[in-house]
Amino acid sequence: MVNWFPGHMARTKKLIQENLKLVDVVLELVDARLPESSRNPLLKELLGEKPLVLVLNKSDLAEEAETVRWCDYYRQQGHAVLAFDAVQDRGRQEKKTILELVKGQAQGILARRAARGIRNQVIRLMVVGIPNVGKSTLINNLAGKGAAETADRPGVTRGKQWVRLEKNLELLDMPGILWPKTEDPVAGYKLAATGAIKETVYDPLELSLWLLGWLMEHKPGRIAARYTVEEKGEALSVLTAICRQRGFLVSGGEANWEKGAEVLLAEFRGGKLGRITMDSLEKKAEPEH
Repeated sequence: MVNWFPGHMARTKKLIQENLKLVDVVLELVDARLPESSRNPLLKELLGEKPLVLVLNKSDLAEEAETVRWCDYYRQQGHAVLAFDAVQDRGRQEKKTILELVKGQAQGILARRAARGIRNQVIRLMVVGIPNVGKSTLINNLAGKGAAETADRPGVTRGKQWVRLEKNLELLDMPGILWPKTEDPVAGYKLAATGAIKETVYDPLELSLWLLGWLMEHKPGRIAARYTVEEKGEALSVLTAICRQRGFLVSGGEANWEKGAEVLLAEFRGGKLGRITMDSLEKKAEPEH
């Protein structure tokens, strides 16, 4: 689809490698709508046996039953897992649960250090994930203050910064990292559709047509319910109908496809078409190891 691995992300990979030895536990934040596609294979490679807490963020935008199934699946793989909505949490029970999971994953390391006579130990946590998955919002909630810059676009977090969460718990915030390519081209479209890839490296019209096709195949009725149009024919015909229904027209009465694409993508990302999980557990070829 596109090459979305710019130089700063190559540097980020090196940065993660260099800083892994500084932390005890890794918290990987993924998009609950893409519990598999938003997991970075580079991160899996780099993290090795480092204790992991997997958080499925934006769970309010995903189908609840599917999120439960994915959490169960990852627990069966031996991960500590939690579904989370960083925007709506506002310091509720989920924050406490995440910190408890982190401390639980660090117990083995702390015990080995204690056996060597090390006292007053600080747990160091690294937060990793793809761009625009909600890392800064989560960190702000965990820290109880505006500790990390936030915005609803990829690439806000730059460099690295340490954030103290508790007296004996520190967090290293890492920039979002995407991988250089994907063996599954559909995963690239999914990542772009949910907002993980900058708009400057894909064609919004092409993406919107793919999304319409995917929705009509996998979530029939969602388009019709939202836009009061018939779900039949080619995706471009449906987009044209949406444009006419919404009044997105150019001179001569022709459909403004670019405007229609922009609105479709924005409303999909904002949950206006309902809660949708794009990754199917049934389509996983085999359990991860």
